[in-house]
Amino acid sequence: MKVTIGGPLKLAFRPWVEGLENVPAEGAAILASNHLSFSDSFFLPAVLDRKVTFIAKAEYFTTPGVKGRMTAAFFKGVGQLPVDRSGARGAGEAAIKSGIEVLERGELFGIYPEGTRSPDGRLYRGKPGGLARVALATGAPVLPVAMIDTEKIQPPGKVMPKLMRPGIRIGKPLDFSRYQGMEHDRFVLRAVTDEVMYEIMKLSGQEYVDMYATAMKRQLSEAAKAEKEAEKAAKAAIARAEKEQAEKEKARKAQAEKEQAETEQAEKEQQTDQRRSEP
Repeated sequence: MKVTIGGPLKLAFRPWVEGLENVPAEGAAILASNHLSFSDSFFLPAVLDRKVTFIAKAEYFTTPGVKGRMTAAFFKGVGQLPVDRSGARGAGEAAIKSGIEVLERGELFGIYPEGTRSPDGRLYRGKPGGLARVALATGAPVLPVAMIDTEKIQPPGKVMPKLMRPGIRIGKPLDFSRYQGMEHDRFVLRAVTDEVMYEIMKLSGQEYVDMYATAMKRQLSEAAKAEKEAEKAAKAAIARAEKEQAEKEKARKAQAEKEQAETEQAEKEQQTDQRRSEP
């Protein structure tokens, strides 16, 4: 996949990289990145010599049919790891377990602390569960990573990607061994996550928003829904007003025609009376 996808990807988009020397040549490490685009999981592994394993929902690997098998082969090839979200505690526990297994093999594990793609290009609050617990359980160093401009390559709604140079900044490894054995302390998990997010913010230059990206997406979705409903209500109100106006115009026209007919009838009767009264 590095040859069939990584090579053409680098040739076509020519991504620039800073801090490549911070990635260890061997041994376990966590790459904690901001998440701007679906393509983040392709550009980052493409510029590294080592394999990076990310997690992905199991549905990508279990869809039946030819298309499903092709999709599964593709995600396996680019280093995606299926996570079964049907467990008692869902994707969170499955992701943590998968990450620990990858790191115990001495490999690179990629994770997006925000938990989802940024809805507007800003950096959102990191979720304290996955990243911090995996780091503390394994003792693996955390490398903050900033993806630059990847969201501009293929914005939502665009089919054809825009040929431009995205960037990748890889920070120096962060050591959290001082918190070893405290992976169940929520205050420690929060502190570790916030420290990583601060380093990502410095690398990316993004505006930081102290709320979860999922909450912002929910707000945006609700706002869009409310706007759509308001637009629908406004159109309905305009349609009613136009209908009422048309009915009033029709009634006015009918009244005018009636009055015109009555006037004409009165004039005819007057003319008839005049002819009768003539000697």
